[in-house]
Amino acid sequence: MIKQAVTLFWFRRDLRLEDNVGLFHALKSQYPVIPLFIFDEAILNSLPKNDARVGFIHESLSKINEKLQEIGSSLLVKKGKTPAVWQQLIQEFEVKEVFFNKDYEPFAIQRDLAISELLKANNVSSFSFKDQVIFEEKEITKSDGLPYTVYTPYKNKWLENYKLIAPVPEYDATNYFSNFYKSDFVFPTLEQIGFEENTIKVIPHNLKNVATYHETRDFPALNTTTYLSPHLRFGTVSIRKLVNWAVRKNDVFLSELIWREFFMQILFSFPKVVTNNFKSAYDGIQWRNDEADFKRWCSGTTGYPMVDAGMRELNATGYMHNRVRMVVASFLCKHLLLPWQWGEAYFAQKLLDYELAANVGNWQWAAGTGCDAAPYFRVFNPEIQLKKFDEKGIYIRKWIPEFDLGYGQPMVDHALARDRAIATYKAGILK
Repeated sequence: MIKQAVTLFWFRRDLRLEDNVGLFHALKSQYPVIPLFIFDEAILNSLPKNDARVGFIHESLSKINEKLQEIGSSLLVKKGKTPAVWQQLIQEFEVKEVFFNKDYEPFAIQRDLAISELLKANNVSSFSFKDQVIFEEKEITKSDGLPYTVYTPYKNKWLENYKLIAPVPEYDATNYFSNFYKSDFVFPTLEQIGFEENTIKVIPHNLKNVATYHETRDFPALNTTTYLSPHLRFGTVSIRKLVNWAVRKNDVFLSELIWREFFMQILFSFPKVVTNNFKSAYDGIQWRNDEADFKRWCSGTTGYPMVDAGMRELNATGYMHNRVRMVVASFLCKHLLLPWQWGEAYFAQKLLDYELAANVGNWQWAAGTGCDAAPYFRVFNPEIQLKKFDEKGIYIRKWIPEFDLGYGQPMVDHALARDRAIATYKAGILK
């Protein structure tokens, strides 16, 4: 039987049909388009079976599949090692072209290079597109072509470049939906993928408070956050639509979206930051490596209410308010003198919005070892932070019900910890 020639569109961090650059171009190709998602065992095998992020991916894919079924198509879902899955697909279909959107993390870059070579060896053309950022890799650079390593000049250049193209073009593929491959692929259950439901869920994003974002963003009890970060991480929202909207709504909110791209280009340009200090002068710091202290930090039993509330919120929900993240991270690195890599790894396990570039960037910012980081002698006082940003104790009482019943003593004195941190950093910074 003669196979039908097809194009495949490979979903990854772009789980939506709307304003999806790679999908838009795939649907304009001359062959019917099979939409594809691969549950990669190279990633899945290291995750717990109830990982809430896998549940969210599955839920998002299910919504895509339902929309596709309305037009007589369906989503092809595979599970396995990605190279082996592609070998199988090439045998199963007459694949002429493959389209996908770029990913800028080191693992993804290597994976995509390998798959592109595999496709080329089998006479399959592949095309990749910028989708998850406004400006990628080397589009925002200094005049000498080198990447920015300080945020403010990067932001200024970013805004300059944005004004030249504003509003960013969006990619409406609705008129090409008839080009989807007519199919009725069986959509697997979460259990068939080898996972199970978690009570922790991704919250729908909420943009109603963005106009006052600059006034409310530091107060965790107000619950005015957008909850956008997991949706940006997995691409259930379009960054182009969001930025074109944010430009008109709130400059501070827009700045947070620019920080996201700044950290992405830092990771792309300096992949060593995944495990090593951006500032190598800080490699001589002698961390305490105290596992018992780390366990108290993880469980939210340090005796500092804002730190403990943040960790308990993270453990219970997969979220942590941004102001609280700064306090929690500073406490681990400065008060406890524990390696930022330990905190980064714990957040990677727990955060619903875990994204490598931002997680590494923000942890190194807190530790003082990253680009454009907080100076090493800046040590957040958790008690002052509590008075400034949760004066009535609403947030901490939500997560520490025993707070008014004789809450435990701080595990370390702030003044002593601050002096110890500054002395240790001074002694460890390489000349």
